[in-house]
Amino acid sequence: MYRTHTCGELRLHHIDQTVTLAGWVQKVRNLGAMTFIDIRDRYGITQLVADEHCSDELKQTANSLGREFVIQATGKVVERSSKNNKIPTGEIEISLSALKILNAAQTPPFTIEDNSDGGDDLRMRYRYLDLRRNPLKNALILRHRLAQNVRQFLDGEGFLEIETPCLIKSTPEGARDFVVPSRMNPGEFYALPQSPQQFKQLLMVAGYDRYFQIVRCFRDEDLRADRQPEFTQIDCEMSFVEQNDVLEVFERMAKHLFRETLGVEFDGSFPRMPWSEAMARYGSDKPDIRFGMEFNDLSDETRGHGFGVFDTAEYVGAIVAGGCASYTRKQIDELTEFVKRPQVGAKGLVWIRLDADGNIKSSIDKFFTPDTLLSWAEKCGAKAGDLIFIMAGERMKTLSAMNELRLELGNRLGLRDKKKFAPLWVVDFPLLEWDEETKRYYAMHHPFTSPKPEDIPLFDTDPGKIRANAYDFVVNGVEIGGGSIRIFDSALQHKMFETLGFTPEEAEHQFGFLMNAFRYGAPPHGGIAFGFDRLCSLFGGADSIRDYIAFPKNNAGRDVMADAPSSISPSQLEELGLEIRKTEK
Repeated sequence: MYRTHTCGELRLHHIDQTVTLAGWVQKVRNLGAMTFIDIRDRYGITQLVADEHCSDELKQTANSLGREFVIQATGKVVERSSKNNKIPTGEIEISLSALKILNAAQTPPFTIEDNSDGGDDLRMRYRYLDLRRNPLKNALILRHRLAQNVRQFLDGEGFLEIETPCLIKSTPEGARDFVVPSRMNPGEFYALPQSPQQFKQLLMVAGYDRYFQIVRCFRDEDLRADRQPEFTQIDCEMSFVEQNDVLEVFERMAKHLFRETLGVEFDGSFPRMPWSEAMARYGSDKPDIRFGMEFNDLSDETRGHGFGVFDTAEYVGAIVAGGCASYTRKQIDELTEFVKRPQVGAKGLVWIRLDADGNIKSSIDKFFTPDTLLSWAEKCGAKAGDLIFIMAGERMKTLSAMNELRLELGNRLGLRDKKKFAPLWVVDFPLLEWDEETKRYYAMHHPFTSPKPEDIPLFDTDPGKIRANAYDFVVNGVEIGGGSIRIFDSALQHKMFETLGFTPEEAEHQFGFLMNAFRYGAPPHGGIAFGFDRLCSLFGGADSIRDYIAFPKNNAGRDVMADAPSSISPSQLEELGLEIRKTEK
């Protein structure tokens, strides 16, 4: 055996035992008569000591060690005279009797410490070294524990873990597919699944009434902190259920994960908020409800006073920043520039200040009397010492911009505590969204989402008003999961395809196998998928999912460690019947 114990295992009750450890050299301190070596593995760090009683050969080996050398060390466990209470093994050390270099190492390009001196690009290139650091190690341990807790809960609820294919048929709806050429079928392509959606519905048709899978999914879309081209879902489906049945099971799963992984308990049920209410109150379908600052609609109150910005606006909304009347002009100008950024898209920001004495001051004083401004403040519930921000324009765009301002204010005021969790369900989404450019409806979720039964007649009169039997699980302003009750009736599914602009031939070509399956007795069914990477980063208190994925891609979708994607040889292209055509950038 290379080792009898791990580097995080030994304690005072092991004193006088002879042990063998194996791991990486974290640090070497040569003090002349004595040499101290910190040996590390994934379980922790133990101090080794080569003192004056050691052989010359052992001392020579100890003094030749460098950072990240792989070594094997044998010796007696002794009590440390100078204890280190920062590590679990800090009360003991190993008095060496043998030391062997298993593999010498080059000096790493950055320090393998909790706070490394390596930049993001460098650490991504040497990801296998970065993974030795405690922050990434702890992130992957958290990911493992979450996965085990998911499986434990769902197995106890009667769900079967079933794998679905990774090489499937391409579908044009949603994000772009990653496509895979087929050598055995020249000129034809597989796609990598954006989700197992159709296959989990087929499993319901097959009678496997409770399915789940912790599954890899793929989307060729622009990247950001919480997106990767390949990501992991907790994918679930149930038969003979209505919306409340699905929400009840997976609310219990969420509580189980919080309790077992973080020791966090929740009292009572998670709130449920209709999509229309979430948009009106927070300007977002994934509101962060850890803090207030809900929106106030001042559209009616602000019109007719000769201020063109408000008079011509579809919507005028206000946010009260409590206790911010002391904000300087510089701070307000910073927020104004923030909302003008292209990502936010606002044209400007109006402010009203209520000082500690109740006096009112505004950036639009010359258009409105103090009494009028005070009436707005009263409607918004503002009080002395508060600052009111107002934005105006097209309703949905203004709500979206106000949401960004609200979140920015929440960050600046320290209201978004990562150790506080505020889950909720957002329900009753629109089934369809209209695209002005293509002059057609698109499914807000996917084409298999069921409408509310009472809204089905609207397919023939006003499809834009149809509500979906859909739901999202939101925590701290992040969409963690989403799902819906599915269409299981062939006639209704054809109606949905028709509304989305599919001809019967196109629908048959894209989804024929699913439609055919429905003809053989499809049960009522519905499900949900949780973003597993996002769940990990939420539990770990991080903004990015990257550290919770062992080998992630960078923001350009590249694996800089393995240098992928890359070109393939002419012989491979010929075998696949492909030809690369150069295009001008």
